Amino acid sequence: MNDIKKIRGGALLARALQEKGIDHVFTLSGGFCNPALEGFMECQMKVINCPHEQIAGHLADGHTRITRKPAVCLVGPEGFANAVPSMMEAWGERSPVIFVTGSSTLKRQGAGGFKEIDDVAIAAPLTKYSATITDGERINEFVDRAYKIATNGYPGAVHLSLPVDIMFSSFAEDAGRHERPFDISPPAPARAWPEPQRLGYILSKLNAARKPVLIGGHGVWWSKSEALLEQAGRKCGIPVFNIPYHQKLLGEECEAYMGLADIHQYHPSADAFHDSDLVLMVGARLDNQMNFGNPPLFPDTTELICINGSHEEIEFNRAADYSLLSDPGVFLQALIDHADNPDFILDRQWYELNREKRGEWVNKMIADVEHDAAQAAFGGRIHPLQLALDVQDAMADDDWLVIDGGNTHFWSEIAINLAGYKGKKLGGILHPGTFSLLGVGVSFAISAKNTHPDKNVVLISGDGAFLSGGLSIEAAFQENRPITVVIDNNGGLDCISQQQERLFESGTHYATDFRDIPFHSMFEGLGGYGELVEKKEDIIPAVQRAIASGKTACVNVKVKGVISPIVLATTSKRDKASIE
Repeated sequence: MNDIKKIRGGALLARALQEKGIDHVFTLSGGFCNPALEGFMECQMKVINCPHEQIAGHLADGHTRITRKPAVCLVGPEGFANAVPSMMEAWGERSPVIFVTGSSTLKRQGAGGFKEIDDVAIAAPLTKYSATITDGERINEFVDRAYKIATNGYPGAVHLSLPVDIMFSSFAEDAGRHERPFDISPPAPARAWPEPQRLGYILSKLNAARKPVLIGGHGVWWSKSEALLEQAGRKCGIPVFNIPYHQKLLGEECEAYMGLADIHQYHPSADAFHDSDLVLMVGARLDNQMNFGNPPLFPDTTELICINGSHEEIEFNRAADYSLLSDPGVFLQALIDHADNPDFILDRQWYELNREKRGEWVNKMIADVEHDAAQAAFGGRIHPLQLALDVQDAMADDDWLVIDGGNTHFWSEIAINLAGYKGKKLGGILHPGTFSLLGVGVSFAISAKNTHPDKNVVLISGDGAFLSGGLSIEAAFQENRPITVVIDNNGGLDCISQQQERLFESGTHYATDFRDIPFHSMFEGLGGYGELVEKKEDIIPAVQRAIASGKTACVNVKVKGVISPIVLATTSKRDKASIE
């Protein structure tokens, strides 16, 4: 008599993911995935059902970015196509989301099965690993492989396709347990330790430098080394800049932090990079944002050194003058320790000069926006930078800020630096990544509220961005995760309109305008709080009332279209063939 208990393949999948420490699954429930959903229910894993698969992917991505541990996005075959944009967004931010597709049958693969789609091939360029589970006995093996690939080296999204015939078939509950590894609990990611000779060379370069710069990127966040970045900058007297498009590395109020490594969103960074003699770029990539490592952003007289935690990044950063394979935290700790070395004689003059320039920039920007506000008092609309500043004024310390949109995003980035210099301490920041994908804001805000239920979460979203992904707000109502959405409402795709006005010979824009949409009434209709704002002096009290309502709320603010410095610069350099 055989007493071996059998369970469905979907339940084996759920158990394997639970053993990896995964506790959140985001999905749009579908028939292909029912055995997995039953397994998650039996494992008592949190499953959040979403109104759309793209929303499920963004929620999994947001959760993963905040917690720095993988979450799962579970979709059916047709839902996989909907989830592709969220996969791209996660890929751009190195977010180790585990995407799982309940797919067409393995038995008839390639024969035109029900809802058959080559999900593995589609996901391959947007993930570190994409594979079909070919045997129920190997489910644990595939999950183990996917998890380790997602979290090690250069972290990133992975994809597993579980055919429906394996999903529904029964297997021994100990299937695959007779092979190593017998322990499939989540291992800590492997960390690269620097080669002593190469590390010594970099430290000797630092000893000779008089105007060094530290630039922190995604790798600092995923290695949980942001506190070491701040300490290294402060103790060594090296100004610190952050790569744009990532979750927060340093509090903007930190002494060592100067601003984004972006000459348009933080103008003094241009002088810092131009005058520097050594740039230490930690956990970042020499892509278009960094002008591929080339002049004029980094002069040829400046030595450019990249420190990365994986060979993939080292290979990508081929333009560096010198590179080091090292976990970012290990390297930053080496810098901190080196500050006590008698050969390190850097004075504080360069550091203090950059702090002074930040202060001058802040004062000028605030004076400009105050002048604009005085003009608006005579009937003009609100400047988007003023809106972004006032929203932060209405927030408490340690609240979470999420931003979404084109110009809305960029003006908010500038406001974060200004408010931080004045002492604002935000709990966290989330926003679109390197692809500038619109419509992620509501999902990310729900993720922030889901992981920090005792904190207020405020989203500043452009009207176009909200129209791209705003119906995900239903998840906030469904899950009782109240967030406050502030709509930067300029009546259209203003980021595009203003580019067109500078590009088209007619000097006009086309196909970018919206009707006057009552976003606040939409929230009221869903059972939330809504308010319309048309005057600057009403912004802060309106946001405070929205937060105090305890409901998912919308503050619909009429603003004027003002092109952000980065969009203006991009427009100015764009020709008919290329923006690079």
